[in-house]
Amino acid sequence: MWADNDTDRDFLNFTGVADTVAEIIVQASGKPISIGVSGAWGMGKSSMIRLIRRGLTGRTEGRAENFIFVEFNAWLYQGYDDARAALLDVIATTLVTEAEKRKTGIDKAQDLLKRVDWLRAAKLVAPSALALALGLPPAGLVGEIFELGKKAVTGGGGGGELAKLGEKGGEIAGAAGGLLKPAADTSPPKEIQAIRDSFEAALKEMNVTLVVLIDDLDRCLPPTTISTLEAIRLFLFLEHTAFVIAADETMIKHAVRRHFDGVDETLVTNYFDKLIQVPIRVPPLGTQEVRAYLMLVFVENSSLPEPDKETIRKKVCLQLGQAWKRQRVDRAFMMTLHADYPADLVARFETADRIAPLMTKATQIAGNPRLIKRFLNALSIRMTIARQHHVTVDESALTKMLLFERCAPPAAYDAVIKAVTASEDGIPEFLKPWEDQIDAGEKPEVKPPWDDAFLLEWLALPPHLGTHELRGILYVSREHAPLITPEDRLSSEGAELLTAVIESPEMADKLRDRLALLPRPELGIIMDRIVDRSRRETEWGVPPILDAALTAGAIDPAQGRRLAVFLSTLPGSAIKPSIVPKIADQPWSSEVFTAWQKPDVATSVKRAIKARAAGGNI
Repeated sequence: MWADNDTDRDFLNFTGVADTVAEIIVQASGKPISIGVSGAWGMGKSSMIRLIRRGLTGRTEGRAENFIFVEFNAWLYQGYDDARAALLDVIATTLVTEAEKRKTGIDKAQDLLKRVDWLRAAKLVAPSALALALGLPPAGLVGEIFELGKKAVTGGGGGGELAKLGEKGGEIAGAAGGLLKPAADTSPPKEIQAIRDSFEAALKEMNVTLVVLIDDLDRCLPPTTISTLEAIRLFLFLEHTAFVIAADETMIKHAVRRHFDGVDETLVTNYFDKLIQVPIRVPPLGTQEVRAYLMLVFVENSSLPEPDKETIRKKVCLQLGQAWKRQRVDRAFMMTLHADYPADLVARFETADRIAPLMTKATQIAGNPRLIKRFLNALSIRMTIARQHHVTVDESALTKMLLFERCAPPAAYDAVIKAVTASEDGIPEFLKPWEDQIDAGEKPEVKPPWDDAFLLEWLALPPHLGTHELRGILYVSREHAPLITPEDRLSSEGAELLTAVIESPEMADKLRDRLALLPRPELGIIMDRIVDRSRRETEWGVPPILDAALTAGAIDPAQGRRLAVFLSTLPGSAIKPSIVPKIADQPWSSEVFTAWQKPDVATSVKRAIKARAAGGNI
C-alpha cells in the first residue's frame, strides 16, 4: 500500500521548481514576498511546500537559522476555531518560542502574543454587542448575563437572580481575563496597527525572516478560505516575511466569488492577484513523468534496501530533467540503474510502461499523482483479496480491468460484465475480433460506446482479454459490480438441470419432463448457457450440445427460434451434411436451410438439404 501523504522525497523532479522558489525567498533579503503555488487537487502542492522548506534549510548562503517556519493548515481548524484567529495565534506563539530559544526579541514577541489575545477577546464580546445593537437577544456568556440582568431589573427573578448574575459575571471575566491586555483607550484599528508594528519589530530584533507555509486552503469552505486570506493580509508585505500559499487558484476564486456575491469577475481575479506577487504552478505530468512516478512508487514499495531506493530515485529525477532531450524513463532505462531487481518489481515496470500513456490521457486520472496512488492501492487491495480467498488472478489482467472500470463509459463496462457472467467460461469473447484486428494493424470496426478513443487504446493494451477468464477478477472487484452468474438467478432445480445439460448434453432428452416444469425465464437462462457453450464448437455435424439445444427448443418455441438464429449465422465451413437430418423436422428448419445456401457452405450440405426437400421432409 502507498500512503496518500505529502513527502519531501521528490518523485517527479519538482526539486528544480522548489529550489527556484527557495532562491526567490533568499534573494529577497528580508524584503516582503508572497508566492502562490497553484495546481489542481492531488497534483503535489503539499509535497512542493515541503520541498521548498527543504530547499531553504539546505542552502548555505541563506543559513537555516535565518529562517523561522510556520506551517498552517486552515482545513484542520475548520469547524473548531476561527481560521483568522488561529493563524495569528500560531504565528505569535511560534515567534515567542523562537525568541526564547534564541534569547532575543522576547519582549516584542510576547507583546505580539498579548495583542493577538486581545483580538480573540474582542471576537468573544463583539457578536453579543452586535446583537444588542440590532435589538436581538445576545448569545453565549454575555447573553446569559444580559438575560439575568433583565430579570433582576424587572423584579421577575428575585434575589437569587442577583446571585446568579454575580456568578456569571465572574465566569465571563474568567473567560476574557488575561486577554484584554491593551490599555482602555485602545480600539481595533489601533490594535491591528500595533500588531503589525510588534510583529515587524520582533522579526527585526531577531534578525530572521518568517516563512509562513499555508496549505490545503482550497479544501476549506468559502468562509474559512476568506478568513485565512484576511489574516494573511494583516501580515502581508511586512519586512522579513515570506508567505507561500498552496491552493488551487480556481477554488480560491470560487470562495471570493461566494463571499463577495455579485462582484465583477475581474475583481475576483484582482483579489487573488493582489495577495500573490509570484505565481508558481505545479507542472502538469506528461507520459514520461507518469511512467517515472509509477516506477518509483513501485520501487518505494519493494524489498530493495533504502540506500538503493534513494540512488534509483535520484537517477530517475536526473533523467526526467533531460526529458526535453528525448531521454526516456522506461523499463529499459530502469534496468540500467540496478543489477538485481526482484522479479515481481521487473513485472511492475512492464505494467508501468504499458499503462502510463492511458493514465496520462484518461480524464478520470489525467496524470494526477494522488489518483495514481489510489489506483495502485485499489490494485493492491484486490490482489490481497484474491490471495485471501485463494482466487487465481493475473495481476496484469486485473490492472487492465481496474483501469477499464475507472475510465471506461459505464455502458461499455456493463457490456463486459454481462458477457463474463453469461459465459460458461467467464470469457468476454466479443472483444477477441477487435483485438485480432488491432494485432493485424487494423482499426477495429466498433460502434458506440466502443468508439471512444480511450477504449481503442485500452483494447490494444496487453494482455488481450477476449480469451481471458475474468470471473476471478470480477469476484475480487465486486464492491463495484457484483458477480451475478446465471446460476444465481436459478432455483435449486434449475441450477441442477443447468449443470446436467452442460456437462452431459446427450442426456438432455431424458431430462425433458423436468425441464418443462421450469419457469420460462429459467429455461431462457439455461438456453443462454447452451448457446454460449455451442460457440466453442468448430464443426457442426451432430455435436452433443445440439441435443441439449433441441430439447430446450422443443419445450419452448421461443428457445427454438433462438436456436434457429444461432444456426443461421454459423460459418459455412463449419456446417456438415449430418446436421441436416438432425434438424429437418423442426418447424424453423426451412429458414435455416435457406440461410445455408450461401456460397461458403459445402456442396454436400446443399445436396443433403435438397434431398430432404425432395422427400417432402421440409
